[in-house]
Amino acid sequence: MLTYWARHARLPGGIADAVAIDVADGRITAVTPGAAPRGEILGGVVLPGFANTHSHAFHRALRGRAHDAEGTFWTWRRGMYALAARLDPDSYHRLARAVYAEMALAGITCVGEFHYLHHQAGGRPYADPNAMGEALVQAAADAGIRIALLDALYLSGGFGKPLEPAQQRFGDTGLEGWLDRVERLKPPAHARVGGAVHSVRAVPDEAIAAFACSTEGRPVHVHLSEQRAENDACRAEHGCTPTELLERCGLLGPDLTAVHATHLTEHDVDLLARSGTGVAFCPTTERDLADGIGPARALADAGVRLSLGTDSNAVVDMFEEARALEMHERLVSEERGRFTADALHAAATGHAALGFPDAGRIEPGARADLVAVDPATPRTAGARPDGILYAAAAADVTDVVADGRHIVHEGRHRYIDAGAELREAIGELWQ
Repeated sequence: MLTYWARHARLPGGIADAVAIDVADGRITAVTPGAAPRGEILGGVVLPGFANTHSHAFHRALRGRAHDAEGTFWTWRRGMYALAARLDPDSYHRLARAVYAEMALAGITCVGEFHYLHHQAGGRPYADPNAMGEALVQAAADAGIRIALLDALYLSGGFGKPLEPAQQRFGDTGLEGWLDRVERLKPPAHARVGGAVHSVRAVPDEAIAAFACSTEGRPVHVHLSEQRAENDACRAEHGCTPTELLERCGLLGPDLTAVHATHLTEHDVDLLARSGTGVAFCPTTERDLADGIGPARALADAGVRLSLGTDSNAVVDMFEEARALEMHERLVSEERGRFTADALHAAATGHAALGFPDAGRIEPGARADLVAVDPATPRTAGARPDGILYAAAAADVTDVVADGRHIVHEGRHRYIDAGAELREAIGELWQ
């Protein structure tokens, strides 16, 4: 048994002082407030580990290279395709392990990797058809965090359109081909294998309906109504919104997380709420790509559970994602205090959306995921412990424990030099 001690810790009932956290076999066995210092001193303010519920790891290589161009998501996508064409299993592993180390440094203990980069150029499978997915699973293990590999079904280049040449490596021969490939994935203890419908434009409705009958018990995600153009095209093809189409196909439900959900009607919100579907917002990406601001407060008021992701990884900072959920609402409503601190913390620790419902809380029986934040940096100095989320940045994380393993200590990853490996991996891709 190992003990961690925190000067302050966010427990399910709120901030407590002088907290001893006993850990055995990767789980918390006891939590004792008012304890004398003992064991490993984490200090500062200790929070539950963050869950990054939506990531495309390879997009990290676009940071600082794709932000100043004019246009929309649809023009940005061309640069993303060009990057995807440069990756193979080895280069993807090198990049992803560095990206996941960056996430660990930011307090992320679990990532949901929305994975659609499956095959070689032209769509030819690798000798191991899951070589790219296995590279991601290994990268997470190297970085010391958990992963939900959300393997995406991707069959068409738009409503009624074949895959474009740049999309060939994303696609499978059909639902049966996708199922056959995914069933071969045998995840180790730190991983879950989930499924994803890339979007209603990339999967025909009959395939979505069949998919919905094939993924019971897995976490399932889908890009939903990220752009108005997708909504318009869906109405033209099916006479309904993307959310209504998913409801017709039987995909909505408690195992589903809809990513973005930016452009919803009131009826869409009601369908998501009544079905128990969750929503993952990715505020820093949604604003970077000029997608818009989603109806977070309306969804929460309807009872929809919210989570957060870093998506394109233009920013890897869950403090920023959580604050943006509140600040974007303030811009839209012209009112402050749209979400409580507890609600923002809950969104930042949405491990259940990734198939790990036993994480995200500092309490006996939960996975031992702990994030220590320095309360004396130029950003956090003077903030109350219960207000640290509004002040801190990823750079203020000093220590991270994931499943009881101390992977970040005094602001450094114990196994990976994230900066050096990112520089090398990204440099190789753009040579």
